[in-house]
Amino acid sequence: MVRLESNRWRFAVVAVVAAALAAVLIGAGKVSAEETRTTEPTPAADSLFAGIEQQGVALGSPQAPVTLVEYADLQCPFCAHWSHETLPVLLHEYVETGRLRIVFHGLAFIGDDSDKALRTAIAAGQADHLWDVVHGLYARQGPENSGWVSDGLVGEIAAGVPGLDGEQLVTTRWESSITVEMNRAAAAATRAGVQSTPAFQIGPTGGRLELVEVSSLGPDGIRPAIEAVLAR
Repeated sequence: MVRLESNRWRFAVVAVVAAALAAVLIGAGKVSAEETRTTEPTPAADSLFAGIEQQGVALGSPQAPVTLVEYADLQCPFCAHWSHETLPVLLHEYVETGRLRIVFHGLAFIGDDSDKALRTAIAAGQADHLWDVVHGLYARQGPENSGWVSDGLVGEIAAGVPGLDGEQLVTTRWESSITVEMNRAAAAATRAGVQSTPAFQIGPTGGRLELVEVSSLGPDGIRPAIEAVLAR
């Protein structure tokens, strides 16, 4: 997993949140994304999310009994690995059956491409297509802070999602409402005690969420926590 380092938060945060981050997100050895970058194939976004309800940063039915929150940086190779290997399984076993709702809280601590990618995803969320864009970005994840989140790449991803306009995403991602959503996710990470990505909170929908340790980034790493909440 990639550790969060307080001196690498690049997105705009109000002073009180920034201070909290400095206190909570402690430094640690950063894993090189270039060395661990995954190249495994990923399903097309339209086949993965077809028929599944999206609302802003949330995926799945609002009435699902369990909510899973994912904290991730779109440049984090381990987050991409989880998206490739585990997310499709959770969609099939829990989200499509109405038992699980997944919420994406994006962070942008690795660098400028993290900020740009996250802003793009949140902008897509305004059209209820955040998850399509998140998955598309993970599938095309480039070398860390190489400028890989280009306008052309955004257009390529948007072209594969009905109803999305790449040029509009590039423009709207700089709006203040996007920054507000980023700050909200950063504050949630601070409150939860998130110190690496990916990180997960889970609990009953509308109830208390708890940060969980996963044994692996495969489906079996998170499945016991889901089943435990379902059994309550």
